[in-house]
Amino acid sequence: MMIRTTIVAALLGVLLATGGLYAAGESAWRIMSGWLNMMPVWLAAAPAARPASEEWPICTTMAAMGTEADWAELDPDFAAGKKALVAEDWNGAIAALKLAALRDPRNADIQNYIGYGYRRLRQLGPAMQHYQQALVLNRRHRSAHEHIGELYLALGEPARAEQQLVVLEEICLIPCGETDDLKRAIAAYKSLPTR
Repeated sequence: MMIRTTIVAALLGVLLATGGLYAAGESAWRIMSGWLNMMPVWLAAAPAARPASEEWPICTTMAAMGTEADWAELDPDFAAGKKALVAEDWNGAIAALKLAALRDPRNADIQNYIGYGYRRLRQLGPAMQHYQQALVLNRRHRSAHEHIGELYLALGEPARAEQQLVVLEEICLIPCGETDDLKRAIAAYKSLPTR
């Protein structure tokens, strides 16, 4: 969108300048007409517009959180939250990630990680809220779909977990870890003797 706006502004500037140069004399008009002939070349070289963020098929998974060295460039609270998740310090993770969320409220990964911490503490209501917030921010967030599916299993709602699996299969055109993890969780749930 910004590229189009810039191009339109440039074209309007060229048109205004052309009128002024035309009024100034014929030699200036020849210079400007040469520039106008170059405009299609410039437009062809303009980069393609980026897709909207909800169309990006990207997310992180709990298993692929990287190492502490990878977190050095992150927000310090986000890095501390990820470190606490790895250490299974759920309360510490939630506290650090909530601070990171104050500075980056549109980060779906942070919301997903907060939800994961709450789910591990068996606080299912707050976990659901944060997973849903992650999906509002990025409807294609694979980990959030996997985790909310696992949460539905914890709530005794396997049909809703299977709906999340269907969504994951649509997002992951090729096999992805989140789909495999949720399939295993659903199979384990169904194999329980009493549900």
